[in-house]
Formats: sequence, C-alpha cells, structure tokens
Amino acid sequence: MKILMSALVTTATLLFAQSCSTSPNSQEPIKAVSAGEQNHMHSTQSGNHQGHSTYNSDHTKTPTTQAKLTLPETVTVNTSVPLVIDITDATGKPINKFDVSHEELMHLIIVSDDLQFFAHLHPRYEGNGRFTVEAKLPLPGNYTLFSDYKPTGKSTQVSTLKAQVSGESSSSPNVNFKRSQIFNNTKVDLQLPSETVKAGEEVAVTFNLVGANNQPVTNLQPYMGELGHLVIVRQGTSLTSADYIHAHAVKNQTPGQVKFMTSFPEPGLYKLWGQFNRNGEIITADFWVKAT
Repeated sequence: MKILMSALVTTATLLFAQSCSTSPNSQEPIKAVSAGEQNHMHSTQSGNHQGHSTYNSDHTKTPTTQAKLTLPETVTVNTSVPLVIDITDATGKPINKFDVSHEELMHLIIVSDDLQFFAHLHPRYEGNGRFTVEAKLPLPGNYTLFSDYKPTGKSTQVSTLKAQVSGESSSSPNVNFKRSQIFNNTKVDLQLPSETVKAGEEVAVTFNLVGANNQPVTNLQPYMGELGHLVIVRQGTSLTSADYIHAHAVKNQTPGQVKFMTSFPEPGLYKLWGQFNRNGEIITADFWVKAT
C-alpha cells in the first residue's frame, strides 16, 4: 500500500503535495489527491443579526495566497497523522504575519466526503507561513480540509485541500432528518422555519440545548469568542469551497438557545454541525437539512 504523490496549482492557487512510500502495515494508508479552491468571507452586522458572519464562495476575486498540504511518508487509518500547511503569497513567498480570528490564527475543518466525519482543529503556527497539527482520519474514503486564515492586511482566505484513505468506503451516507438528538448527555433540538428551507434566502437556524429535568441549559460559555459556531457543507460527489459555509451565533440570546442567521446557496442536501461550550465540554451537534 502506497502513499501517492501529486502537486497542482489551480486557478484558486491551492498547492497539494504528498510523498511516496510503501507501508508494511495491514491497515490502509492515506494518499493525496490534488484538488482545491479558495473563497472569502462575507459578513453581516446589523440589527438583531449583530455578530453574524458567514464564509462562503466568491470566485470572482483574485486569489492572494497559496496553501500547500504535506502528509508524512506512511500513515494508517485512525492513527495520529501530522499535517503541515504552508501559506505563501501568489509568487510562492511565505506569508509571515496572520491576524487572530475567533481566538485562533487558523481554523481547519476536516470532513469526510460522505459527511459522516467532522473535526474542527486549530493548527499551531510555527513561523515562516507554516502551520502544523495532528489529526486522525478514521475510515477509508475521501476527505476535504477547509483551512481558513487571515493574512495581516488582507481578507480571510479559505483554502480547500484534499486527502484520501485507501480502502473500501461505505456506499452511501446515513441521512436522516431527526430534529431532536442527544449529544454528550445534552438534548439538542434543531429549529427551522420549515422542514425544508428555500435555497438562496436568509434563514434562522436555532439550536435549543436541554439538560436535566428537560430544562434549558444555563451553563453555556463562549467558544472561540462566540456563543456557538456552525459549519454547513452541501452534499456532493467532490466537495469544493462552494459547498462550505461557516457561521457564528447571533448575539444576546436566551438561555439554552443559540441562533444563527445564514443561507443555503443552492438546492440539495446539507449537513450541519453546531458547536457549543457547555461548562468546558465542547458539544458538536450534527443534523441534515434539505434546501429546495
């Protein structure tokens, strides 16, 4: 089993690199596939939407950065994998200065392309444009890594990176439209204006968190400077930045309730991951939504 090597510069200026080797392990290795896009942040701060921001696609702007992802020679399923992400300008010169965004210099969202796996990581900045982090990819299949960061003096950049774990993956994702589930001993109810949402229109996405005795939780704390974070990815055969949305909670909400204002740009199935800090424990609540 081998790690494949590939590198590509696209119009979105994403570089992807991987080295080659043969693993003596019986487990399947991760291999690189080259693909990528880049998008920019759009934000709205007005009225009772204060503090709401959404990252989504804008391919009309000229890319200002390049991102290169490097994996080690040999990695196996569900084993800690060191990831290295190098950020350069359009000429290949390392970018040295980054602004803190929501308490971190970089947010790395990793999802499996069947949307069954999700991780929100914060790579460490090593200097000279290089970020490092360790991750585990638990199952065979394709993975997409959305890396967002803000070079000093520039807008937020979101680079899309790709990885693949060799082996036989599940034939179809487990899609359900349950609106009430238990996560880490916390009941989370998803509230939408209707069972399906209309593509292209702003919509309120509300999470109600319920604790003991069926009472709203009262011990929510800020998570990276916000009451909650929401990542949304549209289901597709090969995920791109156009399928990715990252929103932040509306300010001044009632206890146990976290509301986001966002939109679903195109018809299709979307997976939502809401993240909240309940007394020091991060709760990740995932739901499916259909847009028409």
